[in-house]
Amino acid sequence: MKKKIGIIGSGVVGQALANGFLKHGYEVLIGSREPEKLTQWKSGAGEKGSIGTFSGAASFGEILVLAVKGNGAKNALLLAGKDNLKGKTVIDATNPIAELPPENGVLRFYTDLKLSLMEQLQQTFPDAFFVKAFNSIGNALMVNPEFNGIKPSMFICGNSKEAKKEVSDIIELFGFEVEDMGFAEAARAIEPLCILWCIPGILKNQWNHAFKLLK
Repeated sequence: MKKKIGIIGSGVVGQALANGFLKHGYEVLIGSREPEKLTQWKSGAGEKGSIGTFSGAASFGEILVLAVKGNGAKNALLLAGKDNLKGKTVIDATNPIAELPPENGVLRFYTDLKLSLMEQLQQTFPDAFFVKAFNSIGNALMVNPEFNGIKPSMFICGNSKEAKKEVSDIIELFGFEVEDMGFAEAARAIEPLCILWCIPGILKNQWNHAFKLLK
């Protein structure tokens, strides 16, 4: 029996991942501050897709996905409710992108390399099990991307082995090779991969690429 998925965030990333879970037979509830905006998505989602609030998604989901702007992540989880997060795996797809324009194609972060956004979230919500994933690839490539038969790498990290195993199974189902970088501190390295991934897109409008760890 596949676990129910609650998605906190209704933008392009949240919807792309929701569609991926539906494709692979999961039940999904997308939560939004304004669920009425998701009416069109709901009409095409079928009987396994539903919409609601952040707290509704967090309550519904046995596995949660955090897919909001980085600067709204803490507030979104507070709206979701600490009790609804307790004991659950949270796939953290967020990036700490500052509200500043890129500099020669380079996004600006409001964090530094001493403390990642995911570490901050893990400290604020210690009873949830955060796993960083899906933060360094575009939404169009998040589900079973095609690169001439080569599986791209998905870098993950988190403090719970069990949570990382749950997320790894999903990542493999979505067509990636999992690269486990260890504990939450590794998010200090994984989050900036978003900056690197976006440079060709911002400078040259080239967005169809992914990372691959060769070994």
